[in-house]
Formats: sequence, structure tokens, C-alpha cells
Amino acid sequence: MSTILAFDFGMRSIGLAIGQVITGTASPLPALKAKDGIPNWDTIEATIKEWQPESMVVGLPLNMDGSEQDITQNVKRFVGRLKHKYKLPVHLHDERLSTVDAKAKLFELGGYKKLNKQKIDSVSACLIFESWLLSL
Repeated sequence: MSTILAFDFGMRSIGLAIGQVITGTASPLPALKAKDGIPNWDTIEATIKEWQPESMVVGLPLNMDGSEQDITQNVKRFVGRLKHKYKLPVHLHDERLSTVDAKAKLFELGGYKKLNKQKIDSVSACLIFESWLLSL
């Protein structure tokens, strides 16, 4: 069974999910706090050791017209660090509307009380994984 670690990068919070290729689904993990886009790398390393993913997927933020956003370069630096530190394949995947979809999904499950930033980020990571898998 192929396990994939998915990220929804943000400058203050990074959503995290673990996806299973065989089922095509992902489960949210606790979001990582970040300072100026820099997470606690020890937490990522512990997550990798626990789940033993074969690869990772990171959402690539793009504008609706496909052009890059200001944060896109930060995401690419984050991906470079992931590749260098963990020596695993890292895939970038277009994440347009993943946050909007995550908010809708959480609202559907529990109304406004479910709409907190960390849950939204990790559900976005689930949606990034699922969308990436469907694109293969």
C-alpha cells in the first residue's frame, strides 16, 4: 500500500494529511505551526518516521488564470527543503480552490464550529492529495 504525505503550505500554518493510494482517500493530521513559512522540521521528521510515506505532495498556489501568487516561491523553497532533508520524491499539485472546498466540507460536517484554521488547512491537504491522485 502506497502512503503519501500531503501538505497545504502556509506562512503561519501548514496543513498535513496522510493519504493512501489504494483507497484514494486521505486523513487529516494536526496542522503544523510555521513562522514565516518555516515549520518545526523535527515534527515533520517524526511524522515521516511514523507513517513511512513513499512520497509527498505539496499544493502549489496559483491564481485562477494559472499565474503564480506571491506565496508560490515560498512553496517552491519548502519543496526544495523537503527533498533535500528527507530524500523522498515530492510532487507539486495545483491547489486552486482547495481551501474553499475544505471550508465547504467542514461546514457541511458541523457548521461554523468546525471552521477553524488548522482544521481547514489539514482538510485542504486531504483534498490536495485526492485531487493529485485523480490527476495521475
